[in-house]
Amino acid sequence: MKQVKLCAALGVMLAGGIVPLGQACAQDDDDSKKKPDMHQLARSSALPKAEADFSMFKFRPRGDKVIEQPDANRILFKRPDGTPDGYAQRRGNAVIYYDRFGKVSHVQSLDD
Repeated sequence: MKQVKLCAALGVMLAGGIVPLGQACAQDDDDSKKKPDMHQLARSSALPKAEADFSMFKFRPRGDKVIEQPDANRILFKRPDGTPDGYAQRRGNAVIYYDRFGKVSHVQSLDD
């Protein structure tokens, strides 16, 4: 009942002018519905997923699980127990490998 009175009051006067009743109530209705957040929208996006060719990444730590991240153009290395063991990322005409502390372990040149 309060919402009807509020909409009626807004319909009469708003900033010195008359606003149609339907427009004032429509704004209140939009606020009460919960909108999806950015993470939910990204999961259900209809945009094509990024694809990348990781065949040029030659070094892989022995026993580590490789997780590809095509949107960032890199691969992650994880130990069998799940702890991070570093990552590799393409930069220009080279692939740079980082250890688990974020320091460069070695660089692979990509000469064609």
